[in-house]
Amino acid sequence: MSDMRGIDTPVRQRRRRVFKEVANLAYNSTNLKDDMEALPYKIVDYDESLYWESVYRDRAIIRERIRLAMGMSLRPENREHPGHLTQGLEESNIDEKYYEPPLMQVIPSACNACPENRYEVTDSCMGCVAHPCQVVCPRGAISFVKGKSVIDQEKCVKCGRCQSVCPYDAICHKERPCKAACGIGAIKSDRLGRAEIDNDMCVSCGQCMVSCPFGAIADKSQIFQLIRALQSGRKIIAQVAPAFVGQFGPKVTPDIFKTALKELGFDDVYETAIGADIGCMAEAEHYVKEVATGNQTFALTSCCPSWSVMAKHFFPETIDKISNELTPMVATARVIKKEHPDASVVFIGPCASKKLEASRRTVRSDVDFVITFEELAGMFEAKGILLEEIKAMDEMKDATGAGRGYGVAGGVASAIEKCIHTYYPGTEIHIEHAESLAECKKILALAKAGKMNGCLIEGMACPGGCVAGAGTNIAIPQANRELQKFKNAAEKQVPDEDIRKQEEL
Repeated sequence: MSDMRGIDTPVRQRRRRVFKEVANLAYNSTNLKDDMEALPYKIVDYDESLYWESVYRDRAIIRERIRLAMGMSLRPENREHPGHLTQGLEESNIDEKYYEPPLMQVIPSACNACPENRYEVTDSCMGCVAHPCQVVCPRGAISFVKGKSVIDQEKCVKCGRCQSVCPYDAICHKERPCKAACGIGAIKSDRLGRAEIDNDMCVSCGQCMVSCPFGAIADKSQIFQLIRALQSGRKIIAQVAPAFVGQFGPKVTPDIFKTALKELGFDDVYETAIGADIGCMAEAEHYVKEVATGNQTFALTSCCPSWSVMAKHFFPETIDKISNELTPMVATARVIKKEHPDASVVFIGPCASKKLEASRRTVRSDVDFVITFEELAGMFEAKGILLEEIKAMDEMKDATGAGRGYGVAGGVASAIEKCIHTYYPGTEIHIEHAESLAECKKILALAKAGKMNGCLIEGMACPGGCVAGAGTNIAIPQANRELQKFKNAAEKQVPDEDIRKQEEL
């Protein structure tokens, strides 16, 4: 799968513009309903469409994007009167609102109805005499027409042999990008061939969203309600996931970022890696006392909500193997609320599925808002805050290298392993990690078959880990390098043993 992260495509520009304008509405609008109705015309302010066959379709898509960015649902397309853009606005113009499922949504008018799985002969076909594509086809689906190969789609079984033997790379495989990015088969088709998400299967990782070249998939946002909360004068404290480093420009250090968040109106800023430190100490102890002794066959980490939800859905027999420790987001929120009982907590991270986690009834009292780095960038833009020009007035030094390492694939398992080596020397450790839902499914199947006994298994829904989350701003290799530097800069690489006392929170 190709990855468009880090490339400033028109789809990305559109998303950012919508977040900025929605934030701008929250900050500055004096007549919200009218200003919201005018917004599609402000964004699509040209006569000839730049992207679609008409500006009308362009605006129709922008309208739905605006609704989702304000935490509202898409309007139905199959009714004569789907309602105004602002229908349901009253329920969203508030300072507290949880995500109503489904979180990931396909905007039907934006979907290209891409072919799901199809091999096609391109103009590169040289009509060679050897014609190996025809020879290897097991179903006789390839014929020679006017000196060129042609594939009969009715006979083709999508085996790909023709593509693998063509000496000119003249046969291409067309696959729906959103479907190819979904490792659990949650992308289906509607009666018109457009993408449709099976909400019973979807685990809200958002990889379909970042893979769609038409920008037809979007998730709901809480930025409007968060700004309302900041305006209310309540104490709002931010916790930031370790993957934030580098996401707002190469010159924006962690200290500058903390100062910028305070300028935006947050009362204080904590590292989510604090909660990771608490968790990795507890999981190290669990592994040593339960898995290493043979009391439990294997253990699964639980930091990635998409991974743990997928494990429960597809492999219900693994439920008792999933760590009971709080995720770093929830553990950090509890630390914050113990120190500031009157505060609301916003988690700022790379992840779409954390929105889902925060909506669970057991987590609601701990985490009040979840926004992504991409959404936060829209808030900074709306406020005119230029991060690279800010002078750092704060320090970001809450966590250890172990906790910060949770932001990359393999980082959770590595942190637990370091803790075991430090505090339980001599313990034999078996670590496995999987990234991408497809790989996670494979490793769970092996565990179910008894091939992973004695292992600590880390699963990450996003290939690359949290730095590859759906709400990130920069290319994954670059994010990886920045996180490594941040991790190495920590004053301690492993948490102190007494941090386990904080588990009692």
